[in-house]
Amino acid sequence: MSSSSRAGVGVIPVIAALIAASSALQAEHHHAAASTEPVRTTINYIVPTITLVRDDGRSVRLADELNDDRPVVLNFIYTTCPGICPLASHIFSQLQRKLGADRDRVHLVSISIDPEEDTPARLREYAQRYGAGPSWQHYTGTVAASLAAQRAFEVYRGDKMGHTPVTLVRTAPGAPWIRFDGFATPDVLLQELRGHGQLTASASSQTH
Repeated sequence: MSSSSRAGVGVIPVIAALIAASSALQAEHHHAAASTEPVRTTINYIVPTITLVRDDGRSVRLADELNDDRPVVLNFIYTTCPGICPLASHIFSQLQRKLGADRDRVHLVSISIDPEEDTPARLREYAQRYGAGPSWQHYTGTVAASLAAQRAFEVYRGDKMGHTPVTLVRTAPGAPWIRFDGFATPDVLLQELRGHGQLTASASSQTH
């Protein structure tokens, strides 16, 4: 057998291995995509008595910000996040657009999980990047305050690199929070705000 023939025989197993690896990756990607459907739960969270700094530089109490008689949609982000946060902020941007004339009647709240880096000025730049209107506000503060907020809403994952997508909706002060683990679409959030939540997977009632 010629050297070129022997080389060809050696290539076949390599090609077969590459095809198998590619198929495995595609299957894994399909499984990951299938598992991104958000899980909806109903939880009575207690808002911690902490002070945060809003993107306009003003120090505010979180409880006052969340209890201003408007429905609230809340998430946790940081401005240098490479993946989850840009998509979460894009969803908020689309929700803001879909709210139309009602956009100022809903309070969109984004709290930084990296307050040491995310100054009010940096948050303002981030907000402008996503076209945030006056009813979508971003918050920073001390590390202790940020951690208290994360723990109160059960989103703390040890550090910012372990951050997972969570969106919380409350239709009125005193009402339970609707929690979405995973990326809830703007339409799903809009339905929830209008009292027509359609997702029922893993629905439960808890008190924290």
